[in-house]
Amino acid sequence: MGFSRQQKTSVAMAAFGRSRDPVIDLARFFCLILVVLSHCMMVSPVLHPDGTVTTENTLMEQHWFEPVLWVFQVMPLFFVLGGITGLESWRRLRARGGSGVDYAQLRLLRLIRPATALLASMFVGLWAASLLGVDPEVVQLIATGAGMPLWFLAAYLATQLSVPLLARLHGHSPWLTLGGLVAAVITLDSLRGAFPMLAFVNMLFVWCAVQQFGFFIADGIFAGRSRGWFAGLIVGSNLLLGFVTGIGVYSGNMIVDLNPPNFCMLLLGLSQAATLQLLRPGLAWVAGVRWIRWVVAVAGRRSMTVYLWHLPLLAAMSGLLLLTGFPKPAAGTAEWWWARPLVLFGVLLLLLPVLLLCGRLEERPTAASHARGRTHVAVVTAGVVVFIPVVDAAFNGLTLTLLAGGAACFALGVLLLGRVPAGVLSVAVPDAPTVPLPEPGLRANLDS
Repeated sequence: MGFSRQQKTSVAMAAFGRSRDPVIDLARFFCLILVVLSHCMMVSPVLHPDGTVTTENTLMEQHWFEPVLWVFQVMPLFFVLGGITGLESWRRLRARGGSGVDYAQLRLLRLIRPATALLASMFVGLWAASLLGVDPEVVQLIATGAGMPLWFLAAYLATQLSVPLLARLHGHSPWLTLGGLVAAVITLDSLRGAFPMLAFVNMLFVWCAVQQFGFFIADGIFAGRSRGWFAGLIVGSNLLLGFVTGIGVYSGNMIVDLNPPNFCMLLLGLSQAATLQLLRPGLAWVAGVRWIRWVVAVAGRRSMTVYLWHLPLLAAMSGLLLLTGFPKPAAGTAEWWWARPLVLFGVLLLLLPVLLLCGRLEERPTAASHARGRTHVAVVTAGVVVFIPVVDAAFNGLTLTLLAGGAACFALGVLLLGRVPAGVLSVAVPDAPTVPLPEPGLRANLDS
């Protein structure tokens, strides 16, 4: 159950400053682009003759799209990548004298500061729209669009905050830890028919299990495996996925299996982790191209801002267009499909000022200069006040009132977390080599 010499070397390299892996940045960039593109092909608000407004998920209504999702449902890959970067970041921090509380403080600040700006801006904008007489259904449509990215933020935060604990278990018994998480996933899936609410508990266990695949990659447990071994792993996981969906245990629709996640997402995560390793030589070559490296580096510095804002901006643009005389082709028609590039261009155009105004919130977090770090109680309290509105939105949907409460809770969380102690980022382990911090703004695959 322990580590081999090669795996222990990988652990040491992660702890003491292994150089950045451009493949991780490239993979995350690919996932982000794919998510933005797919959302632009999904959101389709409809204004009915009686004045009511509904939304249609056009892409989900296409019969050809369900098998495509087996390849392009990349959400598990986000958590695989998060496992790689989270484990390395934790070990680097611990090597400098940091604790689990310090790690939680860093993670929370890194993720909730951009979200605070989103929620506050959305509340002010929708409140102003309501005062100006915009149809309440349009306001609610935009609010719903704003809330959709929050489930990912909640799940990603939960898995990242579990890294210190899971890393310790992984260090002692990696296979036993993974097996325990997989057993928990299957157990909860088997009980979800009798107790539907248990399905949401798997938002933690499924993504923590998928995150463990990233741990395995970071520790070099997959190193030295042949291309045939990875190909076999990919084929085997997809055959098992086909079996459990074919006999009707799970849906064959990977969007259905995502909300809430189940065993299918775990199998996809395994397949995608193996694919990442199989394609690594080619991806490394692509990531080495200068202009691609530049684009990925720039996007990596603002990835959370893009993820959080693109769907609310898309929903806002689509909702407001309903109030104008702009042509609105019926969803799924040829005209609708030809309009998708224009929709994507509009979203990217709206993202530019947001990135300029809010993008710096993703920089290494520092709060008020008088703050001196935070106690366990402050960090735990911040985590609780952040999760309250997110859980509420997941169960009851996002409303204007919840937007206001969520913005207040997130802002309170930022204040509670305060400033990252300078010692956490500079204290080194005795007798350890001095390791420089990542270059400013180029730390995506270590600190994000």
